[in-house]
Amino acid sequence: MSLRHALLGLLNNKSASGYDLIAAFNTTLANAWPANQSQVYRELGYLCDEGLLQVGEEGPRGRKEYMITEAGRTELVHWLAETEPNRVRRNETLLRIFFLGNLTHQQATDYLRQEAEVTTQKQKMLDHIEEAADWEADDIAIYGHLALEYGHRLMALNLEWTEWAIGQLDARQAHAAGASAGTTADTA
Repeated sequence: MSLRHALLGLLNNKSASGYDLIAAFNTTLANAWPANQSQVYRELGYLCDEGLLQVGEEGPRGRKEYMITEAGRTELVHWLAETEPNRVRRNETLLRIFFLGNLTHQQATDYLRQEAEVTTQKQKMLDHIEEAADWEADDIAIYGHLALEYGHRLMALNLEWTEWAIGQLDARQAHAAGASAGTTADTA
């Protein structure tokens, strides 16, 4: 998913200012596609230059109300219905887990516990988003709730997996300690 398509999707629902769009990213889209203020405003400029958006009204202090154009709707529908999502998954966390064998047992389990804490914080963020939104307001809210539920389930899976992984490392450590104690007793 690209930032441009996220903006087109939001603006297809209703016109909005850059400030309103940033608020939407911080509340409803934060789980799926985070974006900061400079990224949003830069992309809004590109979309206007390409004719996919237009500025409907300008208010006080340069506030602009952005509206999707017919070309923007066509691009959004094309992206949704006719292109394949990028399913290439690069996950630095998973890459690090693959190489945790290069650390001590304590360092490896500490890393996994830290990942569990990060996941718990993400769950709290999702809970806050769920409590703050009106999930029946419009299509964005209804389908956004589906995406939020995906995030909830993914975080629950991450926590369950982390507990399992720590158990696997602890069992391996205990087995190694038992085998070492047995070897020491055999040589005595």
